[in-house]
Amino acid sequence: MWSTDGLSGPDGEDWRVPVSELEQRQTNFSTSLNENRIKSAWINDPVDMYWLVGNRQTGGVHITSEGEITQYVRSSLERAKFESGGDDAPHIIEAHPRMANLLEKLGNSPALQLGRIPANDATFLQSKLGGDSGDCTHILWKLREKKSEWEINRMKESGEIQKRMFEALSSVGSKTGEGVSELHLAAVADKVSRTEGFGGMVRMRKWPMDCDRVVIASGPSGAIPSYFDSAIGGAGSNPMASLGAGHRRIRKGEPILVDIVHVHRGYITDMTRMFSIGSPDKIWIERLEHMEEIASTIRNSLNRGDDCSETWEIGQSMAENMGYGKHLMGMPPEQSRFLGHSIGLELDETPVIAAGFDSPLNKGGTMAIEPKVIFQEGAVGIEDCWVRTENGLECLSSGDSFPSWTEW
Repeated sequence: MWSTDGLSGPDGEDWRVPVSELEQRQTNFSTSLNENRIKSAWINDPVDMYWLVGNRQTGGVHITSEGEITQYVRSSLERAKFESGGDDAPHIIEAHPRMANLLEKLGNSPALQLGRIPANDATFLQSKLGGDSGDCTHILWKLREKKSEWEINRMKESGEIQKRMFEALSSVGSKTGEGVSELHLAAVADKVSRTEGFGGMVRMRKWPMDCDRVVIASGPSGAIPSYFDSAIGGAGSNPMASLGAGHRRIRKGEPILVDIVHVHRGYITDMTRMFSIGSPDKIWIERLEHMEEIASTIRNSLNRGDDCSETWEIGQSMAENMGYGKHLMGMPPEQSRFLGHSIGLELDETPVIAAGFDSPLNKGGTMAIEPKVIFQEGAVGIEDCWVRTENGLECLSSGDSFPSWTEW
């Protein structure tokens, strides 16, 4: 029999989601199902499962509008029990039955995550669970928009580790100088992250998106577009990994944009800063100051409670008036149409600072704000993560504690 002793953070620290946290989430979801007149739901997306029951073992979670919650596990049952709180777990955990017997076990046909799971899987589940059973995807995602104090603290910890990644880059850059490759610099940041517990995965909702978490784009690399829905693509290391740091060697005076994602215990922070070997041309500093001005205006808009679509219009209009209409978040025809994205267990949560998101960033919501401008010669921008509190927006990443531009 294997031991659960190895399932811990550094120095034996308990990195499980607290049982009290799981209890509140499960209560909120049951209540929301009841409000939406849905008798029950079947959750099998790994991120949503982790949020709901504290583990992501293979199987699914059945939760009713009356608050009855059972996790059915294929593998590993014992690990699911431990990671959900052991004997204190707030829900039932048992072995997954044969699919032919699952509907009888559940007692009703649950709503599925039709906005998340592949079509073939949805068709199969519907064939076993009673046909068209409805969709619960956005009910759960809406609940996840508001972060608890425990979640916010995890994101603050992520931001602290992320800062150390930037500090490592700042230190090594001054020692290596001109000629070091983007990938070499990315490895320096990666080492810090892995040592601090990064698990190797950055979760995203939008299919089939995946993310390189250390994007380093020096000079004209910043203008290279990619498959990724973001201002910055970068060269990447090869056509299959066509995002982020590439093999280009950095040169004196050119802008070097560094966009780092860190994930701590599942929770993500996102941050961008600028670097250069020696002083860049003054035009780059001016452009960065303009992006900082736009970022400040965006924060003020969100803090007032403006809809995110209105915040987008404000930020876009500012960029247009500054002369960046054809450079904001990319160059035609590859411009991205957003200035910030909600963030948490996934990099691309809702709402987004973009057209069509006619809702505010509610209190407890977390947002990465990232105005950037792209030119053939390079890219420049600023990014930090924020939580909206009763007292305004609070920074979850480095904010003013790490300079917006570092010269090596």
